[in-house]
Amino acid sequence: MTSKITDVPGIRVGHVQRTGDGWLSGVTVVLPPPGTVGSVDVRGGGPGTHETDALDPTTLVPTVDAVVLTGGSAFGLVTAHGAQRWCEEQGRGFAVPGGVVPIVPAAAIFDLGRGGDFAARPDEAMGYEAAAAAASGEHADVGRGNVGAGTGAVIGRGAFKGGVGTASITLDGGVVVGALAVVNALGMPIGASSGRGESANSEPAGPPALNTTLVVVATNAVLDPAECKRTASAAHAGLARALSPSHTLADGDTVFALATGGVALDRSSEQARQVSLITLQSAAADAVRLAVLDGVAAAESVTTAAGTFPAYGAV
Repeated sequence: MTSKITDVPGIRVGHVQRTGDGWLSGVTVVLPPPGTVGSVDVRGGGPGTHETDALDPTTLVPTVDAVVLTGGSAFGLVTAHGAQRWCEEQGRGFAVPGGVVPIVPAAAIFDLGRGGDFAARPDEAMGYEAAAAAASGEHADVGRGNVGAGTGAVIGRGAFKGGVGTASITLDGGVVVGALAVVNALGMPIGASSGRGESANSEPAGPPALNTTLVVVATNAVLDPAECKRTASAAHAGLARALSPSHTLADGDTVFALATGGVALDRSSEQARQVSLITLQSAAADAVRLAVLDGVAAAESVTTAAGTFPAYGAV
């Protein structure tokens, strides 16, 4: 059975996508349990993000109500409003006089026009639908490949299909670290063969493109906002281990980190605390590497009005 981000208790994933009639895009929502601490680290040179400043460890609210990953580049960030509206209806959010304000950060990949219509991009309604799908979906199920935000994803400057991948690692003491990746990278997978004569570690052919790999890392460990931020930062190593090149000027590589707080780390001494955090953060990087490679492996060939995107490894 494939390991997945939902191996972290309480984490749910919902996908919504549209294909055909000019469409090749979608939305993915990662829905954590209430009270989950979150942070983010944005390292790509061309990011498209929403509400990421709220995840700085020095800001007022330490928790996250949902994370939205979307297609449609900057236009697609409006999907966060739909997920936020769904969270408000469920009473999820930061309590303020008169109601709640859900904290819903988002990040987007560039997939504009890949289905043939530049204007076919996710909207607020799709964000709402993806959040509802995350809440109602079977806990163990996580769609992989050409689903959600990975529907229009490609890799290698558009040479091959990208997609959604997921993985998890279980550590001693019951700590679980999971990752979900939307792989839409300029680079190519490291150490893999395309099956078409290209070297996976060679410079990809074609003109520069607009790309991005988006990741959500989740753990059931107890982390404070600063430790969550460091986990997001450490997890970026998984992108560098899986893709070459990564973190380029044309990528918007972004990693969110979520800590649900179900399992306490060993903090009996300062040395024990450091060892626990280093072990968890190393696992986060490895889970990201596995999730990225899973996303590439799960992708299928797609033919649209805009062209054909073969799966990596297709002959």
